[in-house]
Amino acid sequence: MLRFATRRLALALLVALTVSAISFFLLRLSGDIAIALAGEGARDIDIEAIRAQYGLDRPLLFQYGEWLLQVLGGDLGTSLFFRTSVGALVLDKLPVTLILGISSLLFALLISIPLGVLAAIYRNTWIDRLALSIAVVGQALPNFFFALILVMIFSIGLRWLPVSGSGSWQNFVMPTIALGYYVAPAFMRLVRAGMVEVLSADYIRTARAKGLSRRSVIVKHALRNAVVPVVSLSAVQLGYLLGGSVVIETIFALDGLGFLAYESITQKDFPVTQAVVMLLSVFYVLLTFVGDLVNAWLDPRIRVA
Repeated sequence: MLRFATRRLALALLVALTVSAISFFLLRLSGDIAIALAGEGARDIDIEAIRAQYGLDRPLLFQYGEWLLQVLGGDLGTSLFFRTSVGALVLDKLPVTLILGISSLLFALLISIPLGVLAAIYRNTWIDRLALSIAVVGQALPNFFFALILVMIFSIGLRWLPVSGSGSWQNFVMPTIALGYYVAPAFMRLVRAGMVEVLSADYIRTARAKGLSRRSVIVKHALRNAVVPVVSLSAVQLGYLLGGSVVIETIFALDGLGFLAYESITQKDFPVTQAVVMLLSVFYVLLTFVGDLVNAWLDPRIRVA
């Protein structure tokens, strides 16, 4: 297990380093930071002075190496727009994004696992078709469009929920539903496929022949084995939810990392954008690594393979 974890950790660190390099160079190629800081109509001498002040006149590879050393030392730089420490800014916004991501994942699991189990038990019936229809709609409906529908119904029409802000739990209800419903179909199809396969296994027939109750067979024997792949997918989807919250946080004006990324991109605040991209990428890589470890612990065959 230790050897397996070491290999996975080395691969995760390599992926994180690659993502940080790619994002760094792509951000620098997307525009000239010096021109953005100097503003329209700035003289060439002023632009060159800004380049020299921020070290933008040096080769990109050297700039990346210097930035990486600063990050490894715990310094994410200073925001060009907010004029404050990027690390403090990111840490201040992080809790909102974590709450939204975790609550969206829990919501997705809450609706997908029961639907997947019911669809497998009552396969090829109207229950199965209804569950698959819900999954198809959730996968086809863009989360930003679904978010606008929720706003029209629950905020503008019924006036039950606030449309923006992050001051109370009510502000997270619609964003959680909009973000969680989009990833729920993947869980539902995975649980259904796993349950269909497990319910036809020999040990399930043996458990039924022993006279075990239907609930015991489904919950203790079938579901326990069918949800093993859900663990790995949960880690991947949580990483997606954290990184894919930019649009949802912008729509509902949640003061999290997604909204911060949107503001930093519009203001060409490259240090903040780079820090947000790197942090979300690291989250994604680490969550995938944790998912692999949990799966290997649950299923020894993965370690052997």
